[in-house]
Order: sequence, then structure tokens, then C-alpha cells
Amino acid sequence: PSPSSRQPNGPNEEALQYEIEELKQKDLALDQEIAQLLSEGYSLEELEQHISLLHEYNDIKDAGQMLLGKLAVIRGVTTKQLYPEYDLELSD
Repeated sequence: PSPSSRQPNGPNEEALQYEIEELKQKDLALDQEIAQLLSEGYSLEELEQHISLLHEYNDIKDAGQMLLGKLAVIRGVTTKQLYPEYDLELSD
């Protein structure tokens, strides 16, 4: 039988089918969001640049969090206690 005519064989296959459907829906939603941004005048290059900058920002933020965590361990305090010392907001 072809894969499309097979019925799921238990919980694992059902879970996988459900996950596939969720991913298809996310893909469709992202395509729609991209189309919306393009219709608002954004270019693909601009969108790719924003994504690249967000990745860079997240990498730098992760490195900063790691360093802050190591400093907290060395000082025997929580990371949260270091935030005021470095003028950081808890949302940073």
C-alpha cells in the first residue's frame, strides 16, 4: 500500500502524523506572514538581514548570560543579584 493509504499503527505513528500536521500549519502561517510583510513593502533581503541580526543578537546575549552566570557562581550570588550592578533589567 502507498504511504498515503496506510492507517496509523498506534500512538507513535499517530503522534508523528499530528506533529507533521502541526509543522505544515506552522509552515503555512509563516508563508502567510512573509507574504504580509512583502505586501507591506519589505524585501526578502531586508527580512533575511533582520533574521541574521536577530541570530547575532541572541548569540551575544547567550554569551553574556553565560558570563554573568559564571561570575555569579564565583561570587556566590544569584545572577539576578548581579543585574543592578551592571544596569541590567530582569527582562534583558
